[in-house]
Amino acid sequence: MTLQPLTPVNCGGLLQPGCSMLQLDGEVLLFGQKGWPKRSCPTGVFGVRLKHGEMKLRAISFSNDSCYLPPLRCPAVCRLDPYDGLPESYLIHGGRTPNNEISSSLYVLTMDSRGCNRKLTLCCKEKELVGEVPVGRYGHTMSMVQSHGKTACVLFGGRSYMPAGERTTENWNSVVDCPPEVFLFDLEFGCSSVHSLPELCNGLSFHLAFSREDCVYFLGGHSISSDSRPPRLFRLHVELLQGSPLLSCETLDTGISISSAIITRTGPSHRYIILGGYQSDSQKRMQCSMVTLDEKGIHLEPLESPKWTQDIVQSRTWFGGGAGEGKMLFAVPTEGRSSQPDAHYFYHVSFETEGEDKGEEGTQGCSQESTDYDESPPLEDSEELYFGREPHELEDSSDGEEDTYNEDDEEDESQTGYWIKCSLECHVDPNTWEPYYSTELHRPAMIFCSRGEGGHWVHAQCMELSETLLLKLSQGGKKYFCLDHGGLPYQEMTPPRQITPLKRTPMKVKDRKTPTMKISPVKKSFFRRLFN
Repeated sequence: MTLQPLTPVNCGGLLQPGCSMLQLDGEVLLFGQKGWPKRSCPTGVFGVRLKHGEMKLRAISFSNDSCYLPPLRCPAVCRLDPYDGLPESYLIHGGRTPNNEISSSLYVLTMDSRGCNRKLTLCCKEKELVGEVPVGRYGHTMSMVQSHGKTACVLFGGRSYMPAGERTTENWNSVVDCPPEVFLFDLEFGCSSVHSLPELCNGLSFHLAFSREDCVYFLGGHSISSDSRPPRLFRLHVELLQGSPLLSCETLDTGISISSAIITRTGPSHRYIILGGYQSDSQKRMQCSMVTLDEKGIHLEPLESPKWTQDIVQSRTWFGGGAGEGKMLFAVPTEGRSSQPDAHYFYHVSFETEGEDKGEEGTQGCSQESTDYDESPPLEDSEELYFGREPHELEDSSDGEEDTYNEDDEEDESQTGYWIKCSLECHVDPNTWEPYYSTELHRPAMIFCSRGEGGHWVHAQCMELSETLLLKLSQGGKKYFCLDHGGLPYQEMTPPRQITPLKRTPMKVKDRKTPTMKISPVKKSFFRRLFN
């Protein structure tokens, strides 16, 4: 195994705890990056390239029929391998937005097309759930199970805000463990059902989940109620019968005390490597483990750890995730060193495995928790960045560098960039802004009011404009007035310019004879006598 430092090229500021990474069509994607989507990447999804010890980002576009995907932190991410003629895809559920709103939406992310220059285009659709729908949460897991020729998604654990009736001013932003209930999703019809099991008596969050056929294993996790990480391991058996599903749970005695761990799959077989995580509030877990799923159950074996650097050993937190088959990508903070331009050190770990079974074994699922980023103790489970897997062919990619994200190219958003100052009566908060018009996926729909001192920008939402009217008013050279200067925007016709007629001065003709003067006979007689 090898441990290689990575240098982020103008993208270190986007990689923060709570982000997720996933892989589609051999490309590793960054999702849920720092802040709201940049103008250079309106979708908020970046492609990650690792080459020659450098890490670069490239903007990824969505198809025209895609929905808006908010930058979710700490969602449950589950990969769906191709089955029943369906392409490989990812399920994304829950998570927290940068303004600490907890989502309850379920998104399906698939590949839409590949351009002639190998540029990847994604398609994002929101899946509507009916029935017993889980509340918004984060730090939970999703896994896929197969039984009796059917496929379903299993959701478990996570954290959420206190119920509305229990929230007060003092604990308004306090989070609690979600009830230990298991949710089953039928992805074909969008039906959701909830199940309670006596073995699952306490809430879990930031645990690991492994699935094989009709079984899901929940390993480790953190509980807010007891503030502990007990060495727990549960096996959930799911039978998708014709009527209602049948669930049973068994507690195993081979668990380990761990939370917020990094995990990667080693090939298409049911073998995984666990690295990192926390054993307690004051101790990181520096050991590595091999997890194998077979017909007999789950097997955990110790694995040789990489040779950690002093920065890794001395750091109090770390976060990361799988970056391919037997590969991991993780980061540790620079601990406030002013000499370092980036906030984190990044490392790439490669585990060499031999004799790995390359045969496909149907739909598999592995879900790793993400974590939140609250103001909390140093080793709180909020310091995880979830990365995807299998970035094969990245180093041999023929993509050009013209699409590489450059953080320095972004304008200062506090001055003239994404959040231009609006009028005093504006009710759109830039910290909680969400797109209202489709045009706002590229930049907020704003109109320039030409009155006032030098004019100012106003959100179209403040004037209660429809998008159709906004597009109509955006055509042509018009001047607009906001609500403070005349109500709805209208066109002011520029008065026609008064053209002064030119004075034509006649040109003086050369050698022009002047007319002779008529002299009276008396004057003639006088001039004659004078000259004589």
